[in-house]
Amino acid sequence: MADLSMDTDPRPMPADLPPRLRDLYVDRQLCLALQVASSLVTRIYRGLLDPLGLTYPQYLVLIALWEAETPLTMRDLRRSLSMDTGTLTPLVKRMEGAGLVARARDTADERLVWVSLTSAGWDLREQVADVRCEVVRRLPMAEADIADLREKLQVMNAALQAQAPEEN
Repeated sequence: MADLSMDTDPRPMPADLPPRLRDLYVDRQLCLALQVASSLVTRIYRGLLDPLGLTYPQYLVLIALWEAETPLTMRDLRRSLSMDTGTLTPLVKRMEGAGLVARARDTADERLVWVSLTSAGWDLREQVADVRCEVVRRLPMAEADIADLREKLQVMNAALQAQAPEEN
């Protein structure tokens, strides 16, 4: 497995480096910091969700359905989770095969596919809540700092999504 840690003692920048080239250092890349943080946090989730027979993306689908408390369309799930159809469809099919969700075509509009939780999907809610609490416990940040970071990222993500062309 690749080492995802970032060097905390970066190579010093030459004093004569033009300002715009200073941002071309690895430790100054927001995209890399986000990628590494995402990988490390997802790794924690993976270890805790595996005994429940869940993957991290399945965890997200369950959360979206628990939050809604009613069936959602595949389109609703895709938008809520920022997943593309090619990722979400096989994911939900696997969850259906595992007995966690049920899919049904809309009788009035066959293009719509509704996804609902089964009793087995609902039954995982308490265990998954424990997983989330354990993840928060393992993060080297106070809960208030986690909430602040999440809020800042959500604002950034919303602005970036608003700039992106709408997908069907």
